[in-house]
Amino acid sequence: MAKLKVGLCGLGYWGKNLFRALSGNPDIQLVAVADARADIRDGLAVSHPHIIPYSDATDLIADPEIEAVVLATPVAFHYAQAKAALDRGKHVMVEKPMCTTSAEADDLVARADLYGLTLMADHTFLFHPAVLKLGELVRSGELGKVSYFDSQRINLGLFQPDVNVLWDLAPHDLSIIDYLFGGEPVHIEASGYCHVNPGFPDIAYLTFHYSTSMVAHLNLSWMSPVKVRHIAVGGSDKMVVWDDLNREEPLKIYDSGITTHPRQDREIILPSYRIGSVTSPRLSGGEPLVAVVEHFRQVIVGKTKARTDGRLGRRIVRTLERAQAALDLSLRQAQSSMPAVSSPSAAAA
Repeated sequence: MAKLKVGLCGLGYWGKNLFRALSGNPDIQLVAVADARADIRDGLAVSHPHIIPYSDATDLIADPEIEAVVLATPVAFHYAQAKAALDRGKHVMVEKPMCTTSAEADDLVARADLYGLTLMADHTFLFHPAVLKLGELVRSGELGKVSYFDSQRINLGLFQPDVNVLWDLAPHDLSIIDYLFGGEPVHIEASGYCHVNPGFPDIAYLTFHYSTSMVAHLNLSWMSPVKVRHIAVGGSDKMVVWDDLNREEPLKIYDSGITTHPRQDREIILPSYRIGSVTSPRLSGGEPLVAVVEHFRQVIVGKTKARTDGRLGRRIVRTLERAQAALDLSLRQAQSSMPAVSSPSAAAA
């Protein structure tokens, strides 16, 4: 079987990881890379002389030899570049978020359907062993009725020039929630603050309410002195905690829960608490991004259906838009409540 010929647009922070994953796949030939920085292209020409370096993604997309395009460019370019690639008959995988508006996402999904091409969003966490195990626990009913999803995703930077903290970090958790539970939130609450750039939140607290009576809370920050990647999922029978920075026991299952009584008895009878054992299941190995790249190839050749297709990407963008609207409202309300600050000259007068 001939190798799938792929072009990569963007060799920045995440593009370098994709470069490694694409180059390491024995069934993929990385034909070309596009990056606007001359020093990056010059270095690539020395280290990988068989790969064509382009200064413009448009030229790479136009290369007739390339069958599939992977986009790791700033999000503002995603829609135009994905659209151009689809229009030229190329399969596309786009780094998250897939684009900047749900209208753009609608158009990309429609084009992929029209041309019969693969459109995937690179939501890498859906290939993480811990998320796959969480999916098993939820679908098997082992956790019971899930009541909450609580995530803390904080660190010091990296400040992004093109997206705020919501659009940078929330797609990870939103894609995980979508995979575990499905459905979109019926109500969103948000608050945050802009410490560095006005109008550009670097801290956000979000609460998503779902029709299943589950609530999801996300704590997102670029302002924390420590890096934390922590998710807790609470069910009526068991609860799970995933610490992505714990290499020894990243996933812990707590055989603990709360038993409530019928509504008419709740004022006189307190809930019952059950504290049981804690287990840490062994997770399968493998790097998620390597699995994403291989999954993209298998979808293109017809071996499987896309786990992170354009429709998932569209759902995430749609929820991000709603969360951004709630966050903007909260920021305006907070700003209007701030006391007026007089200038020194006004105070002197």
